[in-house]
Amino acid sequence: MPGENLTRIEAQERRAILSTESYEIALDLTKGAQVFGSRTVVRFTATPGASTFIDLIARDVHEIVLNGVAIDAASAFADSRIALENLAEHNELVVDASCIYTNTGEGLHRFVDPVDGEVYLYTQFEVPDSRRVFAAFEQPDMKATFQFTVTAPEQWQVVSNSPTPEPARHGDGNATWSFAPTPRISSYITALIAGPYESTFSELTSASGRVIPLGVFARKSLWQYLDADYIFEKTRQGFEYYEAKFDYPYPFEKYDQLFVPEFNAGAMENAGAVTFTETYVFRSKVTDAVKERRVVTILHELAHMWFGDLVTMKWWNGLWLNESFAEWASTIATAEATEWTEAWTTFNAMEKTWAYRQDQLPSTHPVIAEINDLEDVQVNFDGITYAKGGSVLKQLAAWVGIEQFFAGVAAYFKKNEWSNTEMSDLLVELEATSGRELTTWSKKWLETAGVNTLSPEIVTDSDGVITRFAIVQTAPADYPTIRPHRLGVGFYSLNDGALVRVHHVELDVDGDLTEVPELKGQVRPDLVLLNDDDLAYAKIRLDDRSLDTAINHLAKISDPLARSLVWGAAWDQTRDAEASASDYIDLVLRNIGSETESTTVRTTVGQLQLAANSYVAREKRAATREKVASSLWELAQAAEAGSDSQLQFVTSFASAASTAAQWATVAGVRNGEIVLEGLEIDTDLSWQLLVSLAAGGEVTAEEIDAALAADNTAKGADFAAQARASIPTVEAKRAAWASLIDNADLPNTIVRVITIGLTSPSSIEVLPAFIEPYFEMLLPMWSSRTYKIAEYLVAGLYPAALASTELRDATRNWLMANSDAPAALRRLVAENLAGVERALSVQARDAQ
Repeated sequence: MPGENLTRIEAQERRAILSTESYEIALDLTKGAQVFGSRTVVRFTATPGASTFIDLIARDVHEIVLNGVAIDAASAFADSRIALENLAEHNELVVDASCIYTNTGEGLHRFVDPVDGEVYLYTQFEVPDSRRVFAAFEQPDMKATFQFTVTAPEQWQVVSNSPTPEPARHGDGNATWSFAPTPRISSYITALIAGPYESTFSELTSASGRVIPLGVFARKSLWQYLDADYIFEKTRQGFEYYEAKFDYPYPFEKYDQLFVPEFNAGAMENAGAVTFTETYVFRSKVTDAVKERRVVTILHELAHMWFGDLVTMKWWNGLWLNESFAEWASTIATAEATEWTEAWTTFNAMEKTWAYRQDQLPSTHPVIAEINDLEDVQVNFDGITYAKGGSVLKQLAAWVGIEQFFAGVAAYFKKNEWSNTEMSDLLVELEATSGRELTTWSKKWLETAGVNTLSPEIVTDSDGVITRFAIVQTAPADYPTIRPHRLGVGFYSLNDGALVRVHHVELDVDGDLTEVPELKGQVRPDLVLLNDDDLAYAKIRLDDRSLDTAINHLAKISDPLARSLVWGAAWDQTRDAEASASDYIDLVLRNIGSETESTTVRTTVGQLQLAANSYVAREKRAATREKVASSLWELAQAAEAGSDSQLQFVTSFASAASTAAQWATVAGVRNGEIVLEGLEIDTDLSWQLLVSLAAGGEVTAEEIDAALAADNTAKGADFAAQARASIPTVEAKRAAWASLIDNADLPNTIVRVITIGLTSPSSIEVLPAFIEPYFEMLLPMWSSRTYKIAEYLVAGLYPAALASTELRDATRNWLMANSDAPAALRRLVAENLAGVERALSVQARDAQ
């Protein structure tokens, strides 16, 4: 990725001399399968006589004209920049170029549907990729209006940030769409989606009285599976909730939601034209966890229309606030405005688990990260930016009071509409509405890294009455900050076979030790739960009696959020090598069959498999894997017919299978010889079972080809690629490896699934052969691939399933020998190393 970086200092220097006014962008999408025409007219003011640059990644630049004077493209265009010299106070720049379609999900992505041969396009610009489509001052604090003119086949739909106009037809099969200018927005949230998408439309009335058109779009071959009415319903619920809570009407003219192929992320908040992964178009049965996640994602992107699009961070160190706010807002909106009322339980099980894991890596960073350049921000789309930040905002809302929090947010939107801000701008408004001093809070929570641990200290008399209750707070040695927390303490006791909450207090906790005198005189309960209601961001520990209660009665806890907190505490103690991985596995297998929350099941079963594959002592691994898979099959057989748990346990069993007998069961389920009442072997489940059989060496490449012929779709191609890479032979692995490393032609989704199959835990016997090739490919690959593809390869091809000293030592040696490697690459490799080091530590504990 040479020549494509931009430093914060460069951005600040450019912003000091420039102010952008408008872009007029003409794109010609009729030039074939490789390139498209891009003509940009930018108007901006500048310090007279100053020099700077504009960003562009293009195959060819045909013309550059600055203030009516032609500039030699051969000398001015280099390293993704066009040099601009001797600027006037008012400037007009024209850049005519041929830009390149991608298949990496960055810039203007081009996809050909294998079902019908139709071509679909969409843009993805965050972080620095609008410059792949038009010449742009690629930084968020240089807002402008954007007017797109697009020439494309006349039968296509063309969607952008502004409402779609009637096209002018040329008479040759093509047409031109001339969009109205947008409001002042950042370049990274502009968008173009084009192709023969199917669509349906609706509308709603905003709090302002305006009628807001709504649209939902998807590919023709997937349209039959899209439940557009449900998506409109969740969108209306989100609009009503946000407009009321933010006290600010929706800021754009329309709201389209487009489900697009081969999308890298869950969704992207393009102003008025949100793009979503097609994973959210359900052609087969999916779990409630996935259904709920789609709702949260819909409301996450809608929240961005205010936080991120209307008001935008000045530089990417403020990325966390955009994403964290959307995480927090979408969760509270899901819980309070939709049928998914247990959204905070999902947040604890999924988001906080991610955050705690990320915050204990060597790459952890403050929520307000130091972002020196674009490479820094690329690797900061992480669990700190999203999940810890969202957790911290939940803590902040509890700290200042929820009504005061929303009032401060509303004032923030009004004061800063269409502009760029920093965190201090929000804190000023929250201080005004709450009366709380937040500078100290911000320094401890936002400007330092690491996660605290909270433990109870309980003293009772001979009758079990509490005579002293205190909360001990500790911090890791490398990140010793002790933080203030607003949290609850819950007392749970067994009552008629259920473990129910019998007492609760909420308090401020600060310092190394916080006495809780209001709990003196209470009878000690069966279970004491710190951070009850999950207001705080901290790992919690259970005292011995509470831990024993949890182990024996976890399934009897009546409140799903409390159960999730206990599940999380047990997992944290296991990951920290304070408890045995084997004991954790037993805890899960005894209790998971009674868990009712889909995301809790999904997260916990994933942790169960990680424990079995990597955390138990090596001499126990084979027997433990067999035991876990057998138990999951028993849970699948015992689950209610057609239930969410039945589907989860079947798919988990298939992915955990490790013996010939277990794979024979998988084959029997797939071919119908073994029938579970209520379980339909639909297209996607059939593929998941086939991937399992491939990982066991129980199917041939020809059988995979036959399955693909029967499901010749993009998703079928993904499953087939994963299955081929999963075959546990050196020859199959080498072929998969060569397909990734020896050419750069594969699309992003295929790259990702091949890495998953290639490094399957079932391939542990052949993975050592790929340790040396892995480290040999890192630097050449990093310098030649786009960021997203490079990230997939660095993280995905690392043979983490080995969890061995050999892999640990090889990783350490590479890091020591390549101290001058790009920082983003070193960070990804260091994160891989941390996972192996943790696994070895937990293995040692399990062997005791």
